Amino acid sequence: MAQHEKVIIVGSGPAGYTAAIYAARATLSPLVIDGMQPGGQLTITSEVENYPGFADGIMGPALMDEMRKQAERFGTRFVGAEVSAVDLSRRPFRLTADGAEYTCDALIVATGASAKWLGIPSEKQYQGRGVSACATCDGFFFKNVEVAVVGGGDTAVEEATFLTKFATRVHLVHRRDELRASKIMRQKAQENPKISFVWNAAVAEVLGDGKAVTGVRLRSTVDGATRELPVKGLFMGIGHEPNTALFKGQLAMNEVGYLTVKSPSTATSVPGVFACGDVADPTYRQAVSAAGTGCVAAIDAERFLAGH
Repeated sequence: MAQHEKVIIVGSGPAGYTAAIYAARATLSPLVIDGMQPGGQLTITSEVENYPGFADGIMGPALMDEMRKQAERFGTRFVGAEVSAVDLSRRPFRLTADGAEYTCDALIVATGASAKWLGIPSEKQYQGRGVSACATCDGFFFKNVEVAVVGGGDTAVEEATFLTKFATRVHLVHRRDELRASKIMRQKAQENPKISFVWNAAVAEVLGDGKAVTGVRLRSTVDGATRELPVKGLFMGIGHEPNTALFKGQLAMNEVGYLTVKSPSTATSVPGVFACGDVADPTYRQAVSAAGTGCVAAIDAERFLAGH
């Protein structure tokens, strides 16, 4: 027999936890299915200084822990499992997670988006210690030092341009000899005196002293020669991927897989299914904006259930 719930929230970052807080306070007794990374991307972030209410900043994992405790305080229940299948063709919706079956009257999708990484061991070693996938989140920590950004599209140029507010120089490392960013973004980068271009190069290794990044080893994509570039930070500008594979063919998405919602609500293409946080946000991807849409999703779900 499937376990039935009024509301199930899939995902547990700022969006999922905030949706849980609001749904629980509305006496909907939500069930959160945590997913692979309980707490979301903030659990691999060190200090968070731009979340309102924490004048001295707070560590990412600690912020997520506080949100989780707050949701639990109001009666949210958590299942440490990963959803492997969903059926949204009729209500109640059906989900499978680690072999167990669940049904629900309303579903909130908060599965987030994952930054694309290079996939080298040293990159993982220095995540949160100089390696980042979010210039908006971490740029402030790189005042008056040189940093590098990997990528050649609009994301990379946006990250590099933002980082020039803090860094003395931003090296844009691209595996080809010209940017694939849009014309206006290319022009912006070329006219910025703080941005320098490292063409035909790939990051082979992140260098560090065990505590922080000290540079990167670059490999030429033309002749394979290597050289070292001394920098204090390395930012990924190779994009993000929404965690929406589960919902392909069932929920409307844009061309790169972000769920589309009927703004200003969080309603998806299936009545009773709501999406919040980075899974439906290709633009801002901030903890505070994710939390805001989590609140909206819970209110939307509450109103939907009241009407049905």
